[in-house]
Amino acid sequence: MRDSQKPTMVNYEPTSLYFHIPFCIHRCGYCDFNTYAGKNDLIPAYVEALRKEIKTVSNNIEGKLEVNTIFFGGGTPSLINYDQFSGLLKTIQQSFTINKNAEISLEANPGTVNIEYLKSLIELGFNRLSLGVQSTDPDELRLLERIHSREDIFGSVESARIAGFKNLNLDLIYGLPDQTIKTWKSSLLDVVKLKPEHLSLYALSIEKGTSFGLKVKKGLMNFPDPDLAADLYIWSSKELEKSGFQQYEISNWAKNGYECKHNLQIWHNRSYLGFGAGAHGYANNLRVSNVLRIKEYINRIANDNNLENGKIIRVFPLSPATISKTKISTRIKMQESLMLGLRLTHEGVSAKEFQKNYGESLMEKFGKEITALVNLNLLEWRNDSVRLTQRGRLLGNQVFLRFVD
Repeated sequence: MRDSQKPTMVNYEPTSLYFHIPFCIHRCGYCDFNTYAGKNDLIPAYVEALRKEIKTVSNNIEGKLEVNTIFFGGGTPSLINYDQFSGLLKTIQQSFTINKNAEISLEANPGTVNIEYLKSLIELGFNRLSLGVQSTDPDELRLLERIHSREDIFGSVESARIAGFKNLNLDLIYGLPDQTIKTWKSSLLDVVKLKPEHLSLYALSIEKGTSFGLKVKKGLMNFPDPDLAADLYIWSSKELEKSGFQQYEISNWAKNGYECKHNLQIWHNRSYLGFGAGAHGYANNLRVSNVLRIKEYINRIANDNNLENGKIIRVFPLSPATISKTKISTRIKMQESLMLGLRLTHEGVSAKEFQKNYGESLMEKFGKEITALVNLNLLEWRNDSVRLTQRGRLLGNQVFLRFVD
């Protein structure tokens, strides 16, 4: 495709950018993300590859896309230093139009950040920090193989506030092997006292290929009790509501106005661009993913001849690191709008918006499935929208599968 054939931005709404930083000091036993420990010497080359990937993807479309959110996830993105982030953000600003009110988020682990570092992030434009707390119980932290302590959690939150972060998310994991109601309640109440604007609570999932998965298979670790996990989830929902948090997504709670804009972009089934090893993206009716391995990602970007060419370009949003692409049909878009939108526990899926987006009636396309789920007390109607019931929140995956061919 030549320059004159580049797609224009006429049909593009504001997008989001996700950057995957796959480096870690230690890979936790439960983690199945694309992360690697002991490879920090590759960070400078990786950051340079990210900057080149930004340029080549943005070159594949005429003009500059507007960006409303930028999210650095991992891994441990806080292993990237000030100068490296400065270079990345400069390239982003040159390649896209950044909304003046854009949400710019960084994931970090407690104990890996200090006041000076956090102040430098504020200076660069970061305005949201997400800390992977997971638990405040020392024994559970050891079980999870976290490298931080209980004291690190409180210290990192204090440092974030002193540095100037006014939008703070804390992650917790519940449903651990042999976890008790007492330790979970203590962890949740501990983090509520820290007064974050946002909380993410995730049920532990034992995945194949992880250290936890192997231990469970060998009988060295008990499988988490799903009934206890459900009880913890229900209790947490009630407790957080009393503390002024609104549950707006299956696993996410926020104070009013502090819902994560980046994740809302995805749950509303809107476009987002993914950069880095193992990153995923969705734009131009294509769902794409990048190569997983760090060195292969760096080599693919470094050895691409079209990065500075300007004459021959790829179909947007492909990059030299892309290893898979799937064309998304209107039917699949509709299904994904249901599966993603139903995660939004308060908002749900609007029949009016569905009609506006697809020119077809929600009930004509999915009436049979929706009616069956309403009869099972898994879905309910609230005015114009269909959403999960309290019971449906516990059985979300069973609901979502109804909308897959």
